[in-house]
Amino acid sequence: MNRDLLTTVILEQQAIVSQVKLVPREFRFEEGMNYVLVGLRRAGKSFLLYQRIQELLASGVTLEQIIYVNFEDERLVDFSLADFDSLVVVANQLSPKKHYYFFDEIQNIAGWERFARRMADQKEFVYLTGSNSKMLGQEIALRLGGRYLTRYVPPFRFGEFLTAKQLPHDRRARLVAQSRGQINAALDEYLRFGGLPEAIRLVEKRNYLNDLYQNIYLADIIVRNHVQNPAGLRLMIRKLAETVMHEISYNRLYTTVKATGLAIGKNVVADYTAFAQTAYLLFVTRNYFSKFAARESTPRYYFSDNGLLSIFLTNKEAALLENLVAIQLFNQFQNQVYYLKSSKTGIDIDFYLPEKKMAIQVAWTIAGEARQREVGNLVKLKQSMTEVERLVIVTKDDPATVVEKDGVQVEVVPLVDFLLDQHHFFEN
Repeated sequence: MNRDLLTTVILEQQAIVSQVKLVPREFRFEEGMNYVLVGLRRAGKSFLLYQRIQELLASGVTLEQIIYVNFEDERLVDFSLADFDSLVVVANQLSPKKHYYFFDEIQNIAGWERFARRMADQKEFVYLTGSNSKMLGQEIALRLGGRYLTRYVPPFRFGEFLTAKQLPHDRRARLVAQSRGQINAALDEYLRFGGLPEAIRLVEKRNYLNDLYQNIYLADIIVRNHVQNPAGLRLMIRKLAETVMHEISYNRLYTTVKATGLAIGKNVVADYTAFAQTAYLLFVTRNYFSKFAARESTPRYYFSDNGLLSIFLTNKEAALLENLVAIQLFNQFQNQVYYLKSSKTGIDIDFYLPEKKMAIQVAWTIAGEARQREVGNLVKLKQSMTEVERLVIVTKDDPATVVEKDGVQVEVVPLVDFLLDQHHFFEN
């Protein structure tokens, strides 16, 4: 490519990314490491690159050392693998110092992974993002040969969501009536519409979420995986939304789709659910009590953003509440989040964290009969599974308290505290 054009693109992007106004994300980059950022479409991966650039500038790195290129820039439509060398030449013309390379949507360039591996081998600092249609978790690890740290970027956590809305949410703010009311109103919005950054400022949030879902469904799942039965896939995703909070087997999904008259194979059902997970639309928890085969084939499915789940549901606040708790746990513990269910003992616990020896139930409220049911289930677990040390019930609005039954203590935690005190909560 023409090097003057590359220089112009880089200089323009340097000016833009250094001045972008950001909502600080709860993300820490290790010094001296190369990164590739993955996650749901529109979750904020590009803005996390901007955040890292601004951190480097604040630490003393000069703007000339920052080489940011977004490969969706139409001026780079003819950029090819061979042009990466020209890009490095331009970088060294701009500054003789060590560079920090940021490549956004790099999957647009065929063969990009060979260049990325070479840059890592040459001890350059490189940060990558790519769209979910062509560049996803396990594929990246294989293509880059362990030279990069792969990090999942979720939609806004609740604290980030409040920061974006310019609402104070420290302990003091949560005790003052006016700010507490604003936080609670924001929580209702977050519960229903999720934390996708672009949705926050929109009035027509549902239209945005519908459009985004269609992009994920079409580009990241159907086109990418050459899905032959899009109607069956659509029906499966809807069924998974309706069964959030409950385990569902491949056989049951197969039966559901087949009952509508759509032809689909049992193996195809497993493939389609895997495609939706690879696109970061869904994630799963598995039964800690089950043997491997049952654990893999009968998971519980959750959506990676409540807004995307809500487009399928009407008046199912309990499902949205549990999905939101699942998101917070998955963001922190990834595949080490389980559920507990045993037909032999009657135990049915929403979440189990072996690393923390903690069991968590989710209930809209424990007022009335729900108190005996939810507390009793956790007490029964403690009596049969002594390695569990901490029992918690997350509710929508019930005040924080400790309930004791049969010598067993159960913590009751309101959702707002669970979301905003994550680090303190899991340090206890």
